[in-house]
Amino acid sequence: MKVVVVESPAKAKTINKYLGRDYEVLASFGHIRDLPAKDGSVDPDQDFLMLWELEERGAKRVSEIARAVKGADKLILATDPDREGEAISWHVLEALQAKRVLKGVPVERVTFNAITKDAVQTAMAQPRAIDQALVDAYLARRALDYLVGFNLSPVLWRKLPGARSAGRVQSVALRLVCDREREIETFKPREYWSLVATLATRAGAVFEARLVGADGKRIQRLDVGTAAEAEAFRRDLELATFSVASVEAKPAKRHPQPPFTTSTLQQEASRKLGMAPAQTMRVAQRLYEGTEIGGETVGLITYMRTDGVDMAPEAIADARGVIAREYGDAYVPGAPRKYSVKAKNAQEAHEAVRPTDLGRLPKEVARYLEPEQARLYDLIWTRTVASQMESAELERTTVDVTGQVGPRRIDLRATGQVVRFDGFLTLYQEGKDDEEDEEARRLPPMAAGDPLTRERIAATQHFTEPPPRYSEASLVKRMEELGIGRPSTYAAVLQVLRDREYVRIDKKRLVPEDKGRIVTGFLESFFRRYVEYDFTADLEGQLDRISNAEIDWREVLRDFWREFSAAIAGTKELRTAEVLEALNELLGEHIFPARADGANPRTCPTCATGTLSLKLGKFGAFVGCSNYPECKFTRQLNAAGLEGEGEGAGGEGGQPGVRVLGTDPETGMPVTLRDGRFGPFVQLGETSPDKDAEKPKRSSLPKGAAPSSIDLAKALKLLALPREVARHPETGEPILASIGRYGPYVQHGKTYANLGRDDDVLEIGPNRAIDLIVQKEQGGGRPVADPGRVIGTAPESGRAVTLKAGRYGPYVTDGEINATLPKGASGEALTLEEALRLIAARREAGGGTKKKGARGRASGDAAKAPARKAAGTKAAGAKKAPAKKPAAARKAPGKAAAGE
Repeated sequence: MKVVVVESPAKAKTINKYLGRDYEVLASFGHIRDLPAKDGSVDPDQDFLMLWELEERGAKRVSEIARAVKGADKLILATDPDREGEAISWHVLEALQAKRVLKGVPVERVTFNAITKDAVQTAMAQPRAIDQALVDAYLARRALDYLVGFNLSPVLWRKLPGARSAGRVQSVALRLVCDREREIETFKPREYWSLVATLATRAGAVFEARLVGADGKRIQRLDVGTAAEAEAFRRDLELATFSVASVEAKPAKRHPQPPFTTSTLQQEASRKLGMAPAQTMRVAQRLYEGTEIGGETVGLITYMRTDGVDMAPEAIADARGVIAREYGDAYVPGAPRKYSVKAKNAQEAHEAVRPTDLGRLPKEVARYLEPEQARLYDLIWTRTVASQMESAELERTTVDVTGQVGPRRIDLRATGQVVRFDGFLTLYQEGKDDEEDEEARRLPPMAAGDPLTRERIAATQHFTEPPPRYSEASLVKRMEELGIGRPSTYAAVLQVLRDREYVRIDKKRLVPEDKGRIVTGFLESFFRRYVEYDFTADLEGQLDRISNAEIDWREVLRDFWREFSAAIAGTKELRTAEVLEALNELLGEHIFPARADGANPRTCPTCATGTLSLKLGKFGAFVGCSNYPECKFTRQLNAAGLEGEGEGAGGEGGQPGVRVLGTDPETGMPVTLRDGRFGPFVQLGETSPDKDAEKPKRSSLPKGAAPSSIDLAKALKLLALPREVARHPETGEPILASIGRYGPYVQHGKTYANLGRDDDVLEIGPNRAIDLIVQKEQGGGRPVADPGRVIGTAPESGRAVTLKAGRYGPYVTDGEINATLPKGASGEALTLEEALRLIAARREAGGGTKKKGARGRASGDAAKAPARKAAGTKAAGAKKAPAKKPAAARKAPGKAAAGE
């Protein structure tokens, strides 16, 4: 019997079918060991001794593998074909050697790029040893990420209350987003005018030509900068006589893009399918691991973590065959296309992401897949086939037009494009982030010397626009261009930024939160080198050199730690006042936006003598007056969007932090949006100078609501809180919904129940409100298990599958396994198939099991097991380590670790 170890149980099941009875295939469920989440797990004083521990789940897997290996003919390590996969195989081998169960058992390492019978059997015939250089690169990366995270994050905690973490790649990605926001804020629009003449040929065909020159001088896009200049040109064009100066038609070709890499797949799925990078990788993982088609489980795509753009010769031949059958011989190029990697520091020379069998057309496999899987498979198949199709043949025509006004000559130009042969464009066209596609306009027939008739002249005012905010796709693209991080980690890095609430998504664009800008400002002020793009990219280059066995991994760590530790030590004596003044200087235009009246933006609007400055409080950063406590003026960091515009627009004298939304139709009082120390709020009426007068009605904004999204209608709804949602089924007393100090809640008498993450205080209905109150009352102040909604019955076990509302959000359970719904997922639309898939994934990950005696657990998260002494083993000189790293930080099956 030969024992094979892979990462995922889904892969194990499929591969076992391919290999037959002589093999036993077991899953490691991702990493079995990790660095404990405590100080000292990487020890620079002992030449970067790394203390690894077997996690509870990992210990079970190692015991299972160890039992199978005893008496086995061979151990075959077949984890994923990348650095992480190599590291998992190395960890498994180290753990088994520590148990001394490998005596006399030969060990082999194999890799396959696709889970198909041919790919697996071919890999088994080509074993090798573990690639120690790849393992060393993994060790260096983990040590670097650990040293940065566990040394820099505590500095943030001490100096910046509210900041949660920093990371080697995470912080640089955040800086990209913040730098772009700074560009937008400091951008100065520039006025320019375009002049377009609508002309007609002899035959009456109409086209447009733009002004490009006058008096023998070329006119660029921004050269006509005032209305007076534009009007002068317009008058002359109205009087001009037009004729065709020249017509030039040039043939051109447009070539297809290469098949997908990890990065380009994430970018295109974001553009075309609206999938976040993390979602794309989850769906691709399932396509890779296999789907049952015709009674057989097959992997539909090749490995989805790769920088390579090449394809195997047989895949290219298959693509050319599909093109000929589906589109005709004219779409098959004379020779197969070859692509090379252009990305900086590209590594992992695997095949591109492609279907394992191009003969499986998307329309044929869609019925076996979930909707999101079908959409992603279709995108991968289409891109792959298009990459081997014939180029599109175009004709680009340029017509130069002369306008004559007395002795003055004015030059205009019209351009057009005609597709003579669509080639690959018949199937696929790559999406764009922020650029406009070429306009494919057809120009009417004309020849040099032909007279033209003026139809109309248009002079249009424009203003230059700031660069757009990054989308997730364009940020991934930019990180790849700069060589920051690796494609396999981009999805995890972006998710961490969102989870830490350093950025938010607004209209599919990444917007830095104030918390993220403060962290970036601090790092730029005191750790600038470590958030420099070139420094981070150079470090990635060194990791690549380690993987090529060109340099020693410990030498890289020594060089890094020498300067990094000195930078950390330099912040110990750093005074809070120094931190605040540095941030005031760096973020001045954001924190203290210019005032409409031209006054000093740092002058306190309340006392007029104090100076505004960044302050640090229990709830994070805010702006306050230097005359505190005599002057108690405070506001959030950025008053932009809350400032009044013009006389009377700001309320209370037009002070910053106040924006009038309108007037309450019932009371006639003004409704304003204001910025307070604990966040934005809406207010009805003005504050009276009489201390005994009733205070105006106020309401906080719900968490996550942007001030810019609040209009008069929404403000009036917030001011109407608390609102009656329902009547209690037993007492008949009202159940109210409102927002309090700890967020939105529902209330019945003296019973309060917090709303869930997916609940909206303005929209919550009576059934949900009653459920929350009844749960709270039955639990004696704590919620009891939600009876939930039965979705259906699990076909294998016959157990009921139920959707429940838990402490940490909605979850599904089959009575044995609890699985929390993904963030943002709607429980109402959940199907039985989706619920079963979530439960199966949770079961495969070794979590979510209900425990006897668990009290008050309304969540799908399993209770934390008590810490126990781990069987720590040495790696790179490791010794026994105590504490266990939280499960959330571990690598999920088949997924790259997110420790950057």
